[in-house]
Amino acid sequence: MPETFRKEIAREILRLSGIEVTLPPEKEREGQEEEISEKSRLLRELMEELEGCRLCGLHAERTNLVFGVGNPDARLMFIGEAPGAEEDRQGEPFVGAAGKRLNVWIEYLGLRREEVYIANILKCRPPGNRTPRPDEAAFCVPFLRRQIEIISPSIIVTLGAPAFKYLLERSDGITKVRGQEFSYRGIPVIPTYHPAYILRSPAREREVYLDLDKVREILRRLP
Repeated sequence: MPETFRKEIAREILRLSGIEVTLPPEKEREGQEEEISEKSRLLRELMEELEGCRLCGLHAERTNLVFGVGNPDARLMFIGEAPGAEEDRQGEPFVGAAGKRLNVWIEYLGLRREEVYIANILKCRPPGNRTPRPDEAAFCVPFLRRQIEIISPSIIVTLGAPAFKYLLERSDGITKVRGQEFSYRGIPVIPTYHPAYILRSPAREREVYLDLDKVREILRRLP
């Protein structure tokens, strides 16, 4: 039995006996750090499993697996569709021009990139940055679902139509659903445009900020 679990049981027994126990702040932090470390370990194990993935043909041409990046204990998780050329080269999602735009959106929410978690539907780059195919997503989405389960974010923002489509198994167009609140296994989901689309159509970015206002509102109301 993990030490932290034993301590929690002991505290609960004392509490039921009418004895309140308050840990010093540093002890509370230690427990939080142990929980975060456990999430990091689970994510690392999942990434190692994915590194050997040969379920679809995309692995043959990838330079790097693009697993995900950020805080394993993040309240906010962003999900895009697939890595691009720069992401494939560096092995990290959203590091090119679209990544810089996403960073601006994260800062708009009063957060830093390292405070959120960022992942994609696909972990390998499709040739020519094409849209993920259904068969590719079918192989990769179960790994994404396990990532979400480990991280357990308070809210998810999907970026672009494919991310929304494959995560929630819906066919609605992004212009129709953006800014609305959906649910993934009890977690609120807000779809918005992909940063790459906004770089091509900057006039639509005003709508993204309206969507982010909705995200901020949900984060404020959730514990």
